[in-house]
Amino acid sequence: MRSLLAFLMVLLSLNTFAQEVVVDGDGFKTFTLVEGDTSFTMRQYFLVFLKEGKDRSQTPEEVEKIQVEHLAHINWMAEEGFICMAGPFGEGGDPTEIRGILIFNVPSEERARELANMDPAVKAGRLSVEIHPWWSARGSQLP
Repeated sequence: MRSLLAFLMVLLSLNTFAQEVVVDGDGFKTFTLVEGDTSFTMRQYFLVFLKEGKDRSQTPEEVEKIQVEHLAHINWMAEEGFICMAGPFGEGGDPTEIRGILIFNVPSEERARELANMDPAVKAGRLSVEIHPWWSARGSQLP
């Protein structure tokens, strides 16, 4: 599976903009990638980096409450089908300001931004969001 993902990433970097991008019936940008006798339906998703926010001055009790609400929001988005993957970055010693990622299964950056900004941790200023369009083959999954 790793070699397939690496292969797709290389192909995408070379071919994404050479393909005809269309909008499917659900409003998602898609294109078909053909390699030999295999076709992949590529779909645009939105990758959201959850980064350290500017306000991290909350008390430990407030942080705990915000975290519970943050996780509830992520669970709600997953149950509604708005996200297809989410998770934190490494703990301890990770020097980046990125705290986690979400991969949104929504047709527009505006909708991804709206949902991400509803997060109680974002509202409280503990987290901020950075959004990027991201292409993946439909049905891709981690092993």
